[in-house]
Amino acid sequence: MLEVSVVDINNKKVGSVGLDEKIFGQTVNVAVLHETVLMQQNNKRQGNACTKTKGLVRGGGKKPYKQKGTGRARSGSSRSPVWVGGGTIFGPLPRDYSYRIPKKKSRLALYSALSSKINDNTLIVVYSLSGESGKTKDVVEMLNKLNIKSTVLIVCDDKNSMVYRAARNLSGTVIMGTSDINVYDLIRYENMIISKADIEKLMEVLA
Repeated sequence: MLEVSVVDINNKKVGSVGLDEKIFGQTVNVAVLHETVLMQQNNKRQGNACTKTKGLVRGGGKKPYKQKGTGRARSGSSRSPVWVGGGTIFGPLPRDYSYRIPKKKSRLALYSALSSKINDNTLIVVYSLSGESGKTKDVVEMLNKLNIKSTVLIVCDDKNSMVYRAARNLSGTVIMGTSDINVYDLIRYENMIISKADIEKLMEVLA
């Protein structure tokens, strides 16, 4: 079992916590991570682009001119794609871009993303993230004491805590519950801060 130090919000060690090697000790599988991130990005696509074919464009019900004798090419509708104001050929229509990968592969990607935080020493376990003030400046002070200089993912299930209410105002910072942790955000944000209680809860869910 992996041992990780637990610190307080002043970055002073107050203990340690054991991490499941099955979850945090995996060999990072870059190919599976890439496939999972692509899936998440595709699932976010709206897919609501829509063009009108000649059957959807308003008008064009009357034959523009007679079939023969004009010297012009025959035409049955002024909304033909070859006419100005006509429909679009093979244009985009609303579609669903989402798809799913196998559960085992998805779980492996999540394990790899969490293990990469251990390998890069960017996982910070704090004893508690609760507080009273709810002020953004207090969160900034906490991040400075924890030596966080870049983007950070804060995992906090307590929506009434100081951190949950205050961290939402910071750029380069995202806060989410343990049930919302995903591969894309774990890779996107360089650092990860989680409380001891929440990381134990996360291991219970993923075990």
